[in-house]
This record gives sequence, C-alpha cells and structure tokens, in this order.
Amino acid sequence: MADEQMAVDRSTVPGGERDEAGAEPPGELLSTPVGTPAYAAPARPLDAIDRDILRLLQTDGRASVRSVAERVHVSRANAYARINRLIDDGVIRGFSARVNHERAGHGASAYITLKIVQNSWRTVREQLRKLPGAAHIALVSGDFDVLLLVHTPDNRTLRELVLTRLQSIPEVLSTRTLLVFEETDLDADPQP
Repeated sequence: MADEQMAVDRSTVPGGERDEAGAEPPGELLSTPVGTPAYAAPARPLDAIDRDILRLLQTDGRASVRSVAERVHVSRANAYARINRLIDDGVIRGFSARVNHERAGHGASAYITLKIVQNSWRTVREQLRKLPGAAHIALVSGDFDVLLLVHTPDNRTLRELVLTRLQSIPEVLSTRTLLVFEETDLDADPQP
C-alpha cells in the first residue's frame, strides 16, 4: 500500500500554489527524513473517516485498500485517495510490524531517563539513534530531559549499554534506568 503512492500536483494542494516562475512558496522548514520535502504545508484537519482509517491501519498495517474501504463505508478510490493524502501530509509516517521483543531475543527492556547539557538535544539525539536496541527517543519536560526506550537481549547487555555507551556521551549528565517487567501494546486488537 505504501508503494502505491500517487503523484501529487502541488499547485492543486491548498497552500501549494506556485509563483510565476513555478517555484513553491517558502514554508516552514521541518526536520524531515532524507528524501522528503524540506518544506511542507500544515496538515489538513482529519474527519471521522480519516480517523477510522488511521485506527484500522494501526491495528493492521497490511490491510488492503478494499478492506479499509469496506470497513469505513467509502469507495476504494476514496479510501486510496485518503490514505495517500494521509501519507503525503505526514500523518502516516510508515507501516511497520508490532514485535514481541522477548520472542525476538530481546528479553530485557528499559526506559532510561537522561539529564543532558542545555541545548545539546540534537547532538544527543543523533548519538542515541545509533545505540543498538534504541526503540523510542523523546525530548520531555520535567525532572529529566530525555526519555529513551531500549530493548536488549539480557540485563548484562542493558548494563553495558547504560554504563559504557550512554554515560560516555559527554552531553549526558546523568541517567536513571527503569526496568520494564511487563508491557501491553495498546494498538493491538482489543481483548474480549
């Protein structure tokens, strides 16, 4: 489904008008992955059908356009256009599998809080992205600056990651590790 993206004529997209020379107007510079446009218009508001499509795709990212269309009661063409608009607007960032980390050989999970040097977020984020097992990184407010979720094969590997890798980053002032004993995936199908 993600491979079936439609080409979008930006001159027909609200906020995507071009000047006489055909250049796009300057927009807000966003931090986007390589290969995506550096300038983007704000996302359009979502209606109930868009939210239903998102809920369905979060539950089953492999659902066919036909299945999505039937379940939200729109035509296949309408569902296809909506899904592609959600992708183009950056609402849908990709499609992925939900992994049981323990069965995949990563039996130790932890949330690690970090206090970092002021104004070092971008530098620290790039270093954290390179860590094996890093699953989620967030800049947060409160008693610490960064929340990091990691999955490792065992506690020994987790200990090594914290004491050797994380604490060797010069901008990291302190860490606190919270072991995960059990987790529940809220995007999964509801249990009866």
